[in-house]
Amino acid sequence: MGKVLKIFDLTVSELQRCRELCNFTPDEQEYFEQRSRRKSNVQIALESHWSESKVDRLAHAVKEKIKRI
Repeated sequence: MGKVLKIFDLTVSELQRCRELCNFTPDEQEYFEQRSRRKSNVQIALESHWSESKVDRLAHAVKEKIKRI
């Protein structure tokens, strides 16, 4: 089984590379930034006033974009 991608485990240079190359939507960018600060999906949902299902969709979209670069 492959290693699970954890955004908060990326280095500063890897985070910057993702910001530059992934073409995140504004919501994906917000999710990415919050996750890089070790916030949980539940915390992100509460603080951003998003449903947990929206956060799950954003998580999937962000991870897919990161895997492509």
